[in-house]
Order: sequence, then structure tokens, then C-alpha cells
Amino acid sequence: MGAARRELGAEARRGRGARSREHHRAHPRGPSLRSGRLERTRVRARQEGRGKGEGLHRESAGSRPGTAETLVKAVRSTTPGRFGEFGGIYVPEILYTPVLELAHAFEEVRGDHAFQETLQRELTTFAGRPTPLTHAVRFGETIGLTRVYLKREDLLHTGAHKINNALGQALLARRMGKTRVVAETGAGQHGVASATACARVGLQCTVYMGEVDMERQRPNVERMKLLGAEVVPVASGSRTLKDAINEAMRDWSASVRTTHYLLGSVLGPHPYPTMVRDFQSVIGRETRVQIQKEAGRLPDLLVACVGGGSNAIGLFHEFLEDRAVQMVGVEAGGAGIRSGRHAARFAEPAVGVLHGTRTQVLQDSAGQIRSTHSISAGLDYPAVGPEHAALQASGRVRYESATDEEALRAFDLLARTEGILPALESSHALAYLARSGAARAVRSDALIVANLSGRGDKDLGVVLAARHDAALDSSGRG
Repeated sequence: MGAARRELGAEARRGRGARSREHHRAHPRGPSLRSGRLERTRVRARQEGRGKGEGLHRESAGSRPGTAETLVKAVRSTTPGRFGEFGGIYVPEILYTPVLELAHAFEEVRGDHAFQETLQRELTTFAGRPTPLTHAVRFGETIGLTRVYLKREDLLHTGAHKINNALGQALLARRMGKTRVVAETGAGQHGVASATACARVGLQCTVYMGEVDMERQRPNVERMKLLGAEVVPVASGSRTLKDAINEAMRDWSASVRTTHYLLGSVLGPHPYPTMVRDFQSVIGRETRVQIQKEAGRLPDLLVACVGGGSNAIGLFHEFLEDRAVQMVGVEAGGAGIRSGRHAARFAEPAVGVLHGTRTQVLQDSAGQIRSTHSISAGLDYPAVGPEHAALQASGRVRYESATDEEALRAFDLLARTEGILPALESSHALAYLARSGAARAVRSDALIVANLSGRGDKDLGVVLAARHDAALDSSGRG
């Protein structure tokens, strides 16, 4: 490890060929992953990232030509913890050893039959796997796409895909001898899943949540408390997910001997992007079996919403080497890209470092993290997982965005046509399909799987408030 490369400071490159900026001052409130970063890339862990494919879309703008082998090489890296140029470990000194210990422990359990058997048993008997694949007949007919299937992660215990990762990390934390877990949450689903998993395996749980998110996700706050978790409001910054991660990392850095940080998405320093992806890849493995049984072949298109990107990579990863399968990740377009009030990282690409990883980050010309906006708390984050950044750069996966208004319409449409209330996060993926069907950008008979990453009970207050505001605007114009 003595030869490990160090990069200190806040790296931020604007677009192509733009300059980078480095700041060498310590954070006044203690170690964080935005300042005093230390990159060490010689990590004892495997790097995986695969990709290839070509389009089924009538317009394939954004995809890049190349063989499957070329695209695989573009995403894979010879450096552990890297996805092409993205990923790595950017942490303060105090977290470097804990991160390496976690990487080592994760590598051990990947090949440990007893651990994997225990995890699978918990996913089956406690979380409720496998989740079904539902043919959304009426929804599909309404939008002009007749073969839309929904991967029903909303039917899992706790109401979202987050429990897949939470159970895996909680079991790993217990194996490592930790007695306490800290976690961050935006929409509250990861917080609920973390509290649930900790109650299940016997660990203390502290969840950090921005005050803005606590207000719009009040039911999940109460659920976490009922499950025995301490919920800590975050009043700094934008008071949303980014700031909750900051505080969770500070807590972890002060209590590393007894505490595991249960990060909820494919973000952060290695091994988190790989570890969370592996725990979520059960989604894609099940989907492969189910769609082949249902349709006799692989899907033409996979669609999922992308905040940090754990539900999307959980679905996509199994199919990355299947060239005929196209994939689209849908970001939060907020009030529209031109408004500047959004969380669409690929709409304004800029490479930077945030919360321990090098990836695409929404930032200004000075390298400062920009404020984000989305009606969906779970997509309201300024960075994207590094594997997604690599998949976009290679052309293997396309990334689009959907606005708040489009997501709300998709929420209503699925509820009225299928009797399913989707999470507002998932509604962004459905909104992309609705827009594509209307524009005939996707073949009407294309075999499509959309990941329904969570249920919408938590969002009823937000949806009703949006309807109320829309009614007021309408009456005001009248």
C-alpha cells in the first residue's frame, strides 16, 4: 500500500477539456468525502463492469458504435475499484483502513457459501423474493406499447428494492463484529430497509435524513422510529440526501471501531459501488429467468430510474453482455433541464469527486456542488454511481430524463390502468415509456421490462400537494 497514489483536494472538471480545481483545506467540521480526499487505488478487491449492445430505438442518438468486446473493455479497468476512468477511493485518512477492511470482508463473503446461503434464505423467507413480473396490459395499451412488463420490487417487505442491499450489508456488518450501523436516506426507503435489517440481525441503527426529506416523507420517518432506529435530522446545506450522506460519513469517521456505514446506493468509495450492485443484482437474475419463461426470449429494452442508480444497475447488470438488450436509465428532470432545477447529471456532464468516488457530478464552473431538484426525494442527488458513468461513456446504456410533471402523470396512469401505486422514483421510468410510446420512438411490439423499484404509499402527501398546487394555478389562470 506504500506505493498507493494520493490525490488530495476537490477535483472538478467541467465538461470536455475543462480545467480541474483542487482545494487543500480540511473541512472545519471534521473529515468528509468532499474535502481532504485521499485516493488509494491499490485495493484488494475485484473490479467488474461489463457492457455492449446496439439499439432497438428508432432513434438511437447517444449510443456509440462498437463491438461488444470494445464496450466491455471501455467499462472494465485493470485497476481494482475502477469502472474505466470512474470510481476509486477518495477518503480522508481516518476512513482509509476501515474502507480496506470492508473491501477485504466483502471479497471473503462473495465466495463464502454459508454467508450466501444465509442471505438467500433471508431474501426468500423474510424479504419476499422472488418478486413477480407483471404484464401491464392496460398501461401498455394506453401508451402504445403492448408488451410492457413490470419487475415488482414494490412488493418486497418494506416496499422497495432497498431491502436487498440492506440485508446483505447488515449480515456483513455482524460478521465483521460491528454493533452499530449508520445510514443515510432521501425518500426514506433505504432508512426503513436499514432499520428493518438491523432489527432483524440485532444491530443498533442511526439514520441521517435531511429536514426537507423528513417533511415530504413523514410516514417513513415514523416507520424507522417504530423499527427502533434513531432518526437524526440534517439541517445543513440543502437539507436533502447529499447532506444526509455528509453527516452519516462524519458519524462513521468518529466511530469506525464499532460502526458500519450502510450506504444505500452504488455510490461512495470502493467497495460500495460493487458491493451494492452485487446485492441488488438479484433483480436482474430473476428477471432473466422470468421473462424467458413468459416470452421465450430476452427483452428488447430494460428501463429503470436512476438516482444513485442501485435499482437500475441491479436490473441491468445481468444483461450487460447480451448485445440485443437495450437499456435506458431515467434521471430526474425536475422542472426541466433549461430551468436548471433538476437532478439530471448526464444532461450537463462534468466529472468530479463527491462522497468518495469519481463520477459525473452536477457542479458549477468553480467546481462547487449545485443544488438539485426533484419531486422525488430518492432521485434528488447531484452525483450518479460510477458504473453508470462508465456505462454512459461507453455507450452501452442510454440515459434520459423525465420531469416532475411527466412523473406525476405516469403515477396517475399506472394507478388508474393497473391498480398499482408506483413510487415517484419509479414513475420517472414509466414516464419515459409513456413519452417514447407517444412519440413512437420505441417499436409498439418491443418486449420491455421496467423496474418498479418501490411503491407509492410514501408519496401520497407529495402527490396530493402537487395536485392541490396545480388546481390553484389553474383557478388563478381562469
